[in-house]
Amino acid sequence: MKRSVFLAILFVSLCVVSTREAGAQTVTGSIGNGSVTRGAKTRGSIVMTIPGGLHVNSSRPSSEYAIPTVVSVRGSGVKVTGVTYPRGRNRTFQFSENPINVYEGRVNFPFSVTVPAGFRGKTIKLNATVRYQACTDEVCYPPKTKNVTLTARVN
Repeated sequence: MKRSVFLAILFVSLCVVSTREAGAQTVTGSIGNGSVTRGAKTRGSIVMTIPGGLHVNSSRPSSEYAIPTVVSVRGSGVKVTGVTYPRGRNRTFQFSENPINVYEGRVNFPFSVTVPAGFRGKTIKLNATVRYQACTDEVCYPPKTKNVTLTARVN
């Protein structure tokens, strides 16, 4: 009986740790220095931070089974263009015979936003979605999606 209880507690603990690790990535972002100019293009950035011991499949993981990272940025009344995906790093893992292209650490996804000259609002709001699959060196977790809202003052 004691052994069954111990095994049940161990199993639940491992599930909680695994779930926490799969969602441990943070997603933040910014637009310029917090302000944009009507009629001008401004750079923005989505930043994903991946804790040590984990990696995320890149946008081109080079494996048909690995789910790629996809970043989308949208806003109302503005034009968002050019989300750029950085190069990943090719690594071989226990679960793969061939190298998989991955992101590790801090990853920056730059983009541009243009506010029309006739824009009437005082602020812009962009919604960014990042879909990714996190893995350890031994196992991959189910894909996750994180959303972040970015705002900037319009001059």
